[in-house]
Amino acid sequence: MPPQLYSRYQYCASFTDPVTGKLLLTDREPFRYAPFADNRQHLVRQGDSLPKLAARYFSPIPDAALLWWIIADFQPDPIFDPTIVLEPGAALIIPSVRTVLTEIFDESRRDL
Repeated sequence: MPPQLYSRYQYCASFTDPVTGKLLLTDREPFRYAPFADNRQHLVRQGDSLPKLAARYFSPIPDAALLWWIIADFQPDPIFDPTIVLEPGAALIIPSVRTVLTEIFDESRRDL
């Protein structure tokens, strides 16, 4: 089954492992931080999590909480373990909905 719309694996290619016959995905290339003028800074509060922040900041997008990986990838020092508790007082950079839709999910990234 191909990755769903807005999946973090949307731009991966699939291939069949010649030894096991299993369908596998190529490595995922994260978008990474970019200094867009419409980025926001969020100071982490007790109880914040990546899915909660994604739901809050990307709310116009369906199932926005599933886009937690965008916030994790977008940090100047990316977050590789989404299960860690965010440190209260830490500053996170949040891309705008415009950035998500027109930059991160830009079809030209398929060639990467």
